[in-house]
Amino acid sequence: MKIVLLTALGVGGATVAGAAIGFAFKKISHRFSDIVLAFAAGVMLAAAVLGLIIPSVEYGGKFGIAVTVAGIFAGALCLNLVDRLVPHLHRLVGAEPQEHSSNRSISKVLLFVTAIAIHNLPEGIAAGVGFGSGSTSEALLIAGGIALQNIPEGMVIIGPMLSVGVKPGKTFLCALATGLVEVVGTLIGYFAVSISSAILPFALAFAGGTMLYVISDEMIPETHAHGSERGATYALLVGFCVMLVSDVLLG
Repeated sequence: MKIVLLTALGVGGATVAGAAIGFAFKKISHRFSDIVLAFAAGVMLAAAVLGLIIPSVEYGGKFGIAVTVAGIFAGALCLNLVDRLVPHLHRLVGAEPQEHSSNRSISKVLLFVTAIAIHNLPEGIAAGVGFGSGSTSEALLIAGGIALQNIPEGMVIIGPMLSVGVKPGKTFLCALATGLVEVVGTLIGYFAVSISSAILPFALAFAGGTMLYVISDEMIPETHAHGSERGATYALLVGFCVMLVSDVLLG
């Protein structure tokens, strides 16, 4: 339980770390953030397949493949529903307000921050569910991939909020709140599979589906939106291979 709690704090803390970077470098280039996000996408892609989806098939027994496919689509459809209610990064980052913006622009920024917080819940659940497989090393790698993705998310929260006049203290508290949502999600995922091992195969696949959805619908479009396509593609491949090598070495 101790390592789960520390992991939850680490995953949520990554958003806060990204926010701190955002304060230090208010004008971070898109190329840099795209490379970081693409690397995280590669790590998350490998984590979803190696740490969640394949174990789901293995633990599912006779109907493992059917349970896994159903879980993947359930996870993706869940985030798709959330995305319809509260659009996320690639729909809102482009609408960042300029200085001297109106109350409408402030509302857009708050919607943007709220969207990140809402999307952090299923990502946290994915990190917590990973511990249900019984492999702490794989669970930590999954959580690491999600944490990497949270760093650029934390970074992009800061600029828009400061530009509409939100005080630095309140801006930091908003970033902290989005990170705490991920901590809660991690604990929910862990306790859910701890209470009933019967739901483990579906829960693993569900978590994998949410991660695949985030990668395809949000992370990759964002990394290809500013002319960094080639660098982002190779960063994704590097992230995937780093995760693959780590998974093999850690067994």
